[in-house]
Amino acid sequence: MLFSKIVAAYDGSKAGTKALDKAIELARLNPGATLEVLHVFDFPRFYVADGFAPVPATVNEEFYELAEKTVEEAKKRLEDAGMNATVQLMQGAPAEVILDYTKKNDSDLIVIGSRGLGGIREFVLGSVSHNVVQHARIPVLVVK
Repeated sequence: MLFSKIVAAYDGSKAGTKALDKAIELARLNPGATLEVLHVFDFPRFYVADGFAPVPATVNEEFYELAEKTVEEAKKRLEDAGMNATVQLMQGAPAEVILDYTKKNDSDLIVIGSRGLGGIREFVLGSVSHNVVQHARIPVLVVK
């Protein structure tokens, strides 16, 4: 078996969805392989001159609700594909969380989209895949 523990990083973006589809395909091609889907979100931080400004609780709630919705989308996609996989919602700096998770769980492949969601977030999330590729100790498949 080529890969036995596949981790797909999913953020709900177009590239993230393609990455999830590719991870499902790879899991099918490796009978007995497990597929774990991670959605990592972080609460926004607002910088002010002397450090961080408090973020209103309602903003954090919205981010968490969006994260939960993204997890539900991943679960539905897996269900539609007839794929049995775990989906986890984790909070923190995405690249760090993905790398820590794969190390702790002896994963042997990370599948991630090349670009995240639009606007400023695209710039930030685009660097997530770059960061993962730079620091991973296992193969990383970046899907465009």
